Amino acid sequence: MKSGVNALIKLRSVLFPVSSHLFSLPKYPVQRTYAIPTFTTCSTYCVTEEESPREEDGNQPSDSTEILKRWGCNDNDLSMIFMRRPSLRNADLNSLQFKLKILSGLGISAPDLVKIINCRPRFLSCRINRCLDERLQFFMTIFGSKEVLVKALVRNPSLFTYDFHKTIKPAIALYEEMGLSREDLITMLLSRPTMIARTSFGDEKMEYIRKTKLSKDSKMYKYVVTLIGISRSETIGRKLANFEKFGFSEDEVFGLFGRSPFVLTLSVDKVQRNMTFIIGTMKLPAKVVLEHPFLLYTNLEAGLRPRILLAAKLQEMGLDLQIKGPELLKALRMKEKRFLEAFITCHPKEIADELMACYMNAKRVKRLAIESKKNSRDGFPF
Repeated sequence: MKSGVNALIKLRSVLFPVSSHLFSLPKYPVQRTYAIPTFTTCSTYCVTEEESPREEDGNQPSDSTEILKRWGCNDNDLSMIFMRRPSLRNADLNSLQFKLKILSGLGISAPDLVKIINCRPRFLSCRINRCLDERLQFFMTIFGSKEVLVKALVRNPSLFTYDFHKTIKPAIALYEEMGLSREDLITMLLSRPTMIARTSFGDEKMEYIRKTKLSKDSKMYKYVVTLIGISRSETIGRKLANFEKFGFSEDEVFGLFGRSPFVLTLSVDKVQRNMTFIIGTMKLPAKVVLEHPFLLYTNLEAGLRPRILLAAKLQEMGLDLQIKGPELLKALRMKEKRFLEAFITCHPKEIADELMACYMNAKRVKRLAIESKKNSRDGFPF
């Protein structure tokens, strides 16, 4: 029997030869290398993250909650942080301590961290140490002080995580080429935190900027450049066509953009509804908005309609004080308190009560089906 088994083994070795080292184990472990694409010219790994200083065994924090408490977070802060990012409860303690140490060095406090996590829940799960020194040095040359830098970082925590060489530096260089000064960049980075990641300029957008006829010295220039830079060309085209439906020429629309750049942030729907009310109910010419852009910004349900209805009520009651002619546009621009004092509470109590009831009832009328309206956005709202 044994000789038969040996014969089978010999036959198998002849038919299926096997390399002598196929099943053998190396004497020493073989170090494998993998090709990993690199995206920056500086190291994306920091040894200190793994070698963060450890406390004595008796004082070693037991979990992330204790680490955050020692760092300065109170119970309310912790509640808000864990509500936005529950997985932080099981975070790697060394990594968490290392990242909090970076934030402390910048002067970021616990309330700031709550804002950061609320804005970017995955922030403490990201590698915020990538190109850190080079990144902070670059931002310090822009913002000029640590206080302003911290303000910008809290408003847009992604400044820690954007690719430094392929996203941040090219975007800033584009705006500098467009003629924005460092002061302009500070203003726009604080007011439009996501402008770095969303900026693009093509021939079509450059033509849009030229059509506004603004010089680089104009106060509105930085707003026009930034808003066009972060907007999609298709979106700008739709908004331009929407104005043209109401009889505006292309030059008039770009002139309006140049005088009041934030018209670019208004949705097509809002402009349509306000323009329809201005023309149909207020009986004003469409081009009145060229000189009075506030008519487009004012909320229709809470601002325009209630005040126009009150003007009609004043006329119906035959009161001497009327809202018409030049007074109409002036009244529509007033702050709420001043408007009430100028046209309602200035009357005797009985009349004032009747006018106030009319005004408040008009303000309570909501847009049809507004409660069930869903906020659907195709990407960035601009």
